[in-house]
Amino acid sequence: MTDAKDSAYDQRLEGFRKAVTEFETQRAEGRLKPTLWERLEGSTRGPRPALTHQQIAVAAVEIADAEGLSAVSMRRLAERLGVATMGLYRYVTGKDEIYELMLDTVAAEVILPDGDWREVADAYARQYRGLSLRHPWTIQAHARVPATLSPNNATLIEQALTSVEGLGLDVDAMMAVFGTVNSFTRGAVSAEIAQREVLERNDWKSDDDARMAFLPWVRWMLESGRFPALSRYIIDGSNEDDAEWQFEFGLKCVLDGIAARLGI
Repeated sequence: MTDAKDSAYDQRLEGFRKAVTEFETQRAEGRLKPTLWERLEGSTRGPRPALTHQQIAVAAVEIADAEGLSAVSMRRLAERLGVATMGLYRYVTGKDEIYELMLDTVAAEVILPDGDWREVADAYARQYRGLSLRHPWTIQAHARVPATLSPNNATLIEQALTSVEGLGLDVDAMMAVFGTVNSFTRGAVSAEIAQREVLERNDWKSDDDARMAFLPWVRWMLESGRFPALSRYIIDGSNEDDAEWQFEFGLKCVLDGIAARLGI
């Protein structure tokens, strides 16, 4: 078994080395441009720029918070910052890099404790939910850019992985612990944000308004007699509209399940 694992490791290492060689070749030939973060780290030389990337990110976040991600355009952002639209291209290549800056900026709002894995995972999930509810556009932006590779997001991953070091897990299991927590959190908060958007789109003031709107469908379902378990939940359930209760319950189940499965 050990020989097989060593062989697999050697193959992965060799593949990585070949990829690095190809990367360096493409970079030397000018076929591969430096990433946003590489450019930022090497941007201390030359005259002082009129704007900072942080100013750009903050302005874009403010627009998205107020009007949604679709409102963030190069023209709109330039107007807000008081520069020419083409002037922004001195700092970014386009909207995707704006999204990277935005996601990295809001990621700084998550402050993880220096604790054990469960304390860290719990804090991450709760704070990420809060972040997403404050900035609902993040769900959409995450689908556009590799946000986890930005400095602040990578720092969170590093802190998370550090909290499970020394527990006897291999690196895949270490990452899967927080991948599972992250998947649950994003799924739960996406559903919560979608529900809010449904209320806003239909100009419903509360969940009671939504219930009244869906009453004809609910009445049909109850009277059909074909869905007894769901009917019981609709009649007897006391937390069906309590997103916070549902999140708390689900998070505890996820963390308990990880602990039981991995013995940590």
